[in-house]
Amino acid sequence: MISKERNMSQQQQKGFTLIELMIVIAIIGILAALALPAYQTYAKKAKFSEVVMATTAVKSAIDICYQTQGDLAVCDGTDSQAVSNAATNANGGVHVASVVVTDDLGTITATGASPVDGSAYVLVPTPANGALSWALDEALSTCLTAGLCDRRGAVAPDPDPA
Repeated sequence: MISKERNMSQQQQKGFTLIELMIVIAIIGILAALALPAYQTYAKKAKFSEVVMATTAVKSAIDICYQTQGDLAVCDGTDSQAVSNAATNANGGVHVASVVVTDDLGTITATGASPVDGSAYVLVPTPANGALSWALDEALSTCLTAGLCDRRGAVAPDPDPA
């Protein structure tokens, strides 16, 4: 009798039941459903950082032009060869659709390629004390509404998970 009970007890302890496996699969599915949107947002922000970085060489070229010429009107993509070259070279990124200096005020417009939904990143220089300070044009920068950049012009941080 004792050996029958021991034998039955060993047979019952051989593995997981179907319900236990279904619960584990359901938990994994819930975790994946929560993690996937967060990952997609993170990936878009990482790709958009290439658009932000593409403007740095153009900003430097405009800064140098302004320091040497003293006038932003001659520091656009048509009057300054250095600015034109910097904008042309900035267009080589995988996630960058275009980087252009759009007017005589030195405004830089960088547009992301399809993975970042064509979001625009627009920087406007302001002359002050012989130097330029750069600010994001909030009205024209569609990266703000897409959540890819913040008002400082940087790539938007992830929201606090707490």
